[in-house]
Amino acid sequence: MTELMNRPTSPGPVTAPAGRAPRRNLIMRFNLLFIFIALFVVASVSAPQFLTSQNMANLLQQSSLTGIVAIGMTVVILTSGIDLSVGSVAALSGMLVALLIGMGVPWPVAMALAIAAGLVLGGVMGGLSAYLALPAFMVTLAGMQSIRGLTYLTTNGTPTTAEIPMGLRFLGAGSIAGIPVVGIIFVATTLVVGFMLRRTTFGEHIYAVGSNPQAARLSGLPVQRITTAAYVICSGLAALTGVLLTARLTIGQPTANTGLELDAIAAVVLGGTSLFGGKGGVLGTFIAVLLLSVLRNLFNLLGLSSFFQMLVTGLILIAALIMNYLLDRQSKRAA
Repeated sequence: MTELMNRPTSPGPVTAPAGRAPRRNLIMRFNLLFIFIALFVVASVSAPQFLTSQNMANLLQQSSLTGIVAIGMTVVILTSGIDLSVGSVAALSGMLVALLIGMGVPWPVAMALAIAAGLVLGGVMGGLSAYLALPAFMVTLAGMQSIRGLTYLTTNGTPTTAEIPMGLRFLGAGSIAGIPVVGIIFVATTLVVGFMLRRTTFGEHIYAVGSNPQAARLSGLPVQRITTAAYVICSGLAALTGVLLTARLTIGQPTANTGLELDAIAAVVLGGTSLFGGKGGVLGTFIAVLLLSVLRNLFNLLGLSSFFQMLVTGLILIAALIMNYLLDRQSKRAA
């Protein structure tokens, strides 16, 4: 009788083995890193010249400029915004630094003024979107066109040649112990912005605004100022990229950085940052930038057509969107 009373009347919930859930969560969290490592191994086996020191330096050099902009784009997208003007801002700042140096301005001052111009442009576009409640897509699209037009008007569409000082040239094309300086700047930018997002009050506010701007506003957060600041950061990093490209090419090119905004957005999305804001971070963006660069580098080493590269890159982005959707749905179920 006692045995019958102690016996459960219905089967208890079926639970997975203790180690399975943590293992699944680990795979979900670091899936992009695992894909990057797998691609790196495949590239090393498929193309013997891939692992050469020269190719590794070129790979980091090429990915860093896009990466710096993508880090800034991550901050904007975390607020559920978008910035389509980064390529034009980079082009204008690159032209501006060349013009100022040609006028005899010391290169540190010229560099500071060119970056300041980017900060101002970011403040204008972010302010229009935040304070006037204008769609960020349309504001920055207009900015992309008008700023590019201003860049062309500055020199009538012709490149600006200037004697780029060695100090500035070192930032764009130099190396330390075989590591490109621009790559070091990319890593430093990632660490600084990552610290800001995860370890400061402002970073918490960025996530809060992106997750639910109405709730953030009711909580007393200055949503408009936070949103504007995100665009200032993004445009400032875009301007830095333009300066570094001019330092590398030793010429101000008005057509430079065309399509840079699409590469940056692609890296942010592939890195797992939600286009709806409030979810993601710069670590995923950093890995995604390297992953896309390794993929393109491998295609070039194998002699594959650029059209094929475009097709594969697009398919990868679609797959990333689907994966992020599935992971987000699974995390909501687990919650």
